[in-house]
Amino acid sequence: MKKIQPLKGFKKIIHKSTEITEVVHETTAGGVIFRRQKDGFEILLIRDMKKRWTIPKGHVDPGEEPHQTAKREIQEETGLEHIQVYSWLGKVNFKYKRLNTLVLMTMHLYLVEIDQDSDNFKPEKWLSGIQWFQPDQAVDLIAYEDIAKLILVGIKKIRTNRL
Repeated sequence: MKKIQPLKGFKKIIHKSTEITEVVHETTAGGVIFRRQKDGFEILLIRDMKKRWTIPKGHVDPGEEPHQTAKREIQEETGLEHIQVYSWLGKVNFKYKRLNTLVLMTMHLYLVEIDQDSDNFKPEKWLSGIQWFQPDQAVDLIAYEDIAKLILVGIKKIRTNRL
């Protein structure tokens, strides 16, 4: 039997699995933002650093209620100030690994209306885009299925005027 020699110049690569040493629960909140138009309404999406369309959202600060976080994060990420937070649309639960930590995330989403010059954005520098879309287009573009489902809930509330 002939012994097979390893190829010269190649090193053996060993992938080490990182062990989870901590589990944390984090809460975020954000908004499905809409503006009324003469012939309907539009939904605002932001584009993150990885070029994925999503909604403005962020971590709930200590002592802050999720609806307050949604308003604050929208203002910080878009530069829009005159907003009205309406109803809670639901929550999304997911998990991900951050180094040795398993993060259990709960994201609360609210229906939010912009009542000012809604094209006057001052987006945070990390955003790679911010744009208004027709409702069906926003649902198609959103990178996360669970958020898309809550956008549909928001669209129904807007169309039936049950904000």
